[in-house]
Amino acid sequence: MTDPDGPAAGRVRPWNRLGLRMRLALLYGGSFFVAGSLLLWSTYLITGQALDQQFPAKAMRIVGEKAASVQEGDTLKSDMVLEKVNVQQRADGVLDEMLRSSVVIMIVIGVIAFVLGYLVADRALRPLDRVTETARRLSESTLHERIGLRGPQDEVKRLADTFDAMLDRLHRVFEAQRRFIGNASHELRTPLAINRTILEVSLEEPAASPDLKALARALLGTNARYERLIEGLLLLAQSEQELAIRKSVDVRQVIRAVEEQLDLQPRKRPVTLHQDLSAALAMGDPLFLERCVFNLLENAIKYNVRGGDVWLRLRQEGDEAVVVVENTGPQVSPYEVDDLFEPFRRLQGDRVRSARGAGLGLSIVRAIVDAHGGTVTAEARPAGGLTVTMRLPRLERRAAVRA
Repeated sequence: MTDPDGPAAGRVRPWNRLGLRMRLALLYGGSFFVAGSLLLWSTYLITGQALDQQFPAKAMRIVGEKAASVQEGDTLKSDMVLEKVNVQQRADGVLDEMLRSSVVIMIVIGVIAFVLGYLVADRALRPLDRVTETARRLSESTLHERIGLRGPQDEVKRLADTFDAMLDRLHRVFEAQRRFIGNASHELRTPLAINRTILEVSLEEPAASPDLKALARALLGTNARYERLIEGLLLLAQSEQELAIRKSVDVRQVIRAVEEQLDLQPRKRPVTLHQDLSAALAMGDPLFLERCVFNLLENAIKYNVRGGDVWLRLRQEGDEAVVVVENTGPQVSPYEVDDLFEPFRRLQGDRVRSARGAGLGLSIVRAIVDAHGGTVTAEARPAGGLTVTMRLPRLERRAAVRA
């Protein structure tokens, strides 16, 4: 049996490579040409039969008239044959002339039919072009646009109205999501900030016992982990939305800003950072891009070995800025690499060590890169650690292109 999902399934036929407008024009013109050809040959055959019936009778009548005035048998027979041949030749000449004229007329009318078919198809598909252009322009920030097609309640009008109704539902969903993120940001951060303040004050209290201070430090660490978790969840939700800021960003300056914020020499796992930075530009939000680089470097340092290395490379490849972060570290199975970009997914050996992170670092990176129209991939190093490659476009790419 043939596999429906095999190579033959992905093969595109030449007919399907043509646009819908051209296919409709060819169907209209071809249908007219076939119908005209059938009409032409039917007329030709009917006319030929009529000539065969009429011209021989006329030839016999002319020969009979000549027989009355001519007495010699040989002369009469010769005149009859010549007259019949002349009549038959004139009949054949009429048919040939009719056929040539009809073929020329059919070719001319076929060309005209193709042009008219193309114009009719263009007029019929014009509302669909409006639907396509509106869908191409749409993003989360422009969901207020509508097609608003006017005309009879035909199939195209119902399609446009259905599309507008879908946009209304999407707009309401995105607005509700924005409000939820804003409310959650306030409602979740405020209690944790209050708890942190109370714990810090209790640690500064001179009358507090050592046991109470030890408990306060433990609770303060737990509170800090929850704060990082909530901050990561909110940032992940925000980064999956449409970017509000899109401008040309010097990625090398973004990396410099990250180096000022990040502790490149942690006490538990000191590492050596190797840099190879070239000038590179990307289109997007500089704060989000800064968060991407921060998460990549933070993971490369956090999940490393004592005295390990981190390599940071930046280059421009065509219309893309390429950031590569490579680090030494524990062995990573190739089948686990893709799971690292999923929320709350860690390596098998790190699932219980939640203090090292919430498992959202690479998920946030992928969400931000997707919002910028770029790609991010990771590969396991044979000697241990990961190589993460992030590609960011220098020109703006709409989400509609990603699909």
